[in-house]
Amino acid sequence: MRAILDTSVLIGELPPPDHVEAAISVASITELHFGVLVADDDDERARRTARLAVVEATFDPIPVTAEVARVWGQLAAAVARRGGNPRRRQIDLAIAATAQVEGVPLVTENIGDFQIINDLVDARRLSDL
Repeated sequence: MRAILDTSVLIGELPPPDHVEAAISVASITELHFGVLVADDDDERARRTARLAVVEATFDPIPVTAEVARVWGQLAAAVARRGGNPRRRQIDLAIAATAQVEGVPLVTENIGDFQIINDLVDARRLSDL
């Protein structure tokens, strides 16, 4: 099974199961770099830097293409129409749009972030694979 891993999975302790062909969005690289840059503690910054290095060495991230951008906009609009705040989770929506364009599930530990659009996004927990 192929799937896009959300950043919440990339920073988690458990790797995806062996039967999952994992990919990531370039948007996750953004979130990981941000996490390094805002870490106040030197030990935490070093831990995050090491995790980022592993992720960058392991994956060739899928870019945000024009098609991904269109779907991202559609998902954001759906969140707004349903009473949510799409600006709060823009990076999550970019990652979800990447999964949608690739035609694969989004694996996330933040399943609630996608509840408002669960009919549009195939979001699954790592433990449900």
